[in-house]
Amino acid sequence: MRQRFEQQITLGTTAIADVTFPLKSRDELPPTLAALQYIFVTPDLNEKVFALLEKKICANKKKTGRTGMDLWHILVLAVVRHATNANWDTLTFLANDLKLVRKIMGVHNPVLDETNPIEFKYQSILDNVSLIDEELLYEINSLVVEAGQKLLKKKEDEGLRLKTDSFVVETNVHFPTDLNLLWDSMRKGLDMIEKLNKIEVVAGWRKVKSLRQDFKSLFRHTSQVVFRGKDEKKKKEAVKEYLKVALGLKDRCDAIVKTPPVMPGAQLEAMALISMLEGYSKYAGKFCDQIERRLIKGETIAAEEKVFSIFEPQTEWITKGKQNKKVELGLLAMVTTDQNQFIVDYKVMEKERDQAQMEGLLKRLAKKFSSVKIASHSFDKGYYSKENKTTLDESNVEMAILPKKGRYSIEDKERESNPEFKKLRRKHSAIESNINMLEHHGLNRCMDKGLNHFKRYVGLSVLAYNLHIMGNAILAKERKKEDRKHRRLIKKAA
Repeated sequence: MRQRFEQQITLGTTAIADVTFPLKSRDELPPTLAALQYIFVTPDLNEKVFALLEKKICANKKKTGRTGMDLWHILVLAVVRHATNANWDTLTFLANDLKLVRKIMGVHNPVLDETNPIEFKYQSILDNVSLIDEELLYEINSLVVEAGQKLLKKKEDEGLRLKTDSFVVETNVHFPTDLNLLWDSMRKGLDMIEKLNKIEVVAGWRKVKSLRQDFKSLFRHTSQVVFRGKDEKKKKEAVKEYLKVALGLKDRCDAIVKTPPVMPGAQLEAMALISMLEGYSKYAGKFCDQIERRLIKGETIAAEEKVFSIFEPQTEWITKGKQNKKVELGLLAMVTTDQNQFIVDYKVMEKERDQAQMEGLLKRLAKKFSSVKIASHSFDKGYYSKENKTTLDESNVEMAILPKKGRYSIEDKERESNPEFKKLRRKHSAIESNINMLEHHGLNRCMDKGLNHFKRYVGLSVLAYNLHIMGNAILAKERKKEDRKHRRLIKKAA
């Protein structure tokens, strides 16, 4: 059973609406918490956000039973993690020991905290925050952006000035080579057999630790010969020996998969381990084949055949022509920002590139801002194609900024020499600072495992970013109030 959050005001408890923030702090956390406070104390926004959380987290759940973590606590902790770019251990510390965070969660009480504090356990935080998914975050982000735009809007008929760009969100993987990917596959397969041995000894695998150590030594020797040696004959001999041992171990692993050992009392656990062993064995077979084709037969492996991590199989090899990072391992994320720096749209691209995004992006924006004028929308050359230019020209965007890639015609030169076009094209670079800020909210490298968690990680970072922007606006207004109050006091004293 879960509830939204009903704060019980007792002696010493600070109401969430009464929480104050340091106005001179330059840290990311105070403005983010100020925006969360704004959500909590604004009835209409509060109702919409909690309705979305209830629909996702409480759906098909009984209204009786043990009390689960409140929805408000889940939202606050999820946002705080990404606002501070913290890991789960740091988040647990912040939830239990940072006074400002506990005040916004509504659980800080100086009296009770000394004797009977409300504490949040590591596993409880991890399990509950993981209930949030990408779809829910996209909807909450839309509500936050709408509320933030109302706070910052200067004119009623002010149109949106949008910018779109993409960047790489790295997955938490090491640099891949065929040799070390095969080592990863075999060592994890041997780990599964070692776990089976702890349940009941598997025949023929008494020396599994020794086998792992011998194979590791062979992997290191082969890597030294292949990547540092110059003798092609020695390289091929070393690779053949490495493959021979690997295929021998793989055949022995396959034998366990084909005829699983009987383990009374732990059959389900054993079957789960054997299922994982089968997956690692398939990876090992794939990499053995690729090593033979590439290093012995001299073939070139097509990019679509390659796997760059057995732990994060969604990882892609991305080259964007950067001098400092020629290759990045991860997935592309596309973001669209407005003139107030809010991220109004985002998407994680799977085996896609910029040119393929135009139509889907414009449809999402048209649906989201059906009653709002889009004054301009700028892109870089990576999005250019004749089809994309036509699609953008036929959309409801008043001023489309899509520089041409390649040779210019007279018409192209006239279009891009327009003063308004040049002005908006120069302003497009502002999105790079938005991306940099987003990377400081966790999107430099995703530490969560799996594609679904990757997408959730991106969505939470975008939400933390948007709340940070909103919170900056809220605290800026508070600073102006304090300045006016201070000036009045000085004037009165004079």
